[in-house]
Amino acid sequence: MMTAPKNGKYRIMSEMNMIPFIDIALVLLIIFMVMTPFLIKSQIKINLPKAKTTDTPPPRQQTLTVQLDKQGVIFLDGKPVRADTFEERLRTMIGDPKEQSLMIEADKDVPFQHVVVVLDAAKRIGITKLGINVKQEKKGASAPAAK
Repeated sequence: MMTAPKNGKYRIMSEMNMIPFIDIALVLLIIFMVMTPFLIKSQIKINLPKAKTTDTPPPRQQTLTVQLDKQGVIFLDGKPVRADTFEERLRTMIGDPKEQSLMIEADKDVPFQHVVVVLDAAKRIGITKLGINVKQEKKGASAPAAK
């Protein structure tokens, strides 16, 4: 870009325009802020137990998902929560307990005591609509024989 100084001769302006760089950096920051919760939630490894029949889950608008991984770590809305603070965190996240439904996704190898902790906390809060998410068995798969 050329500019005219006071004495009438043109010289080159040696300033860098930073505005396009800042715009790009802000757009990338927004993209990472939006995508981070989805990436974290997708990294929770849960191997759901299988069942021959499954019900369609209720609409996701009023369904809160609690996930339990193989080690028994409780994830509430994709964020890990300690078992001793789970009930109060759940209480702060729900509105009307009678209208709220809770979907539990527990790994098939998790000790049942961890599932009981979640169910007990939901019952004390007053949530009456509870569900356990399972993976539907394939139609051709046969059940193991009973001994």
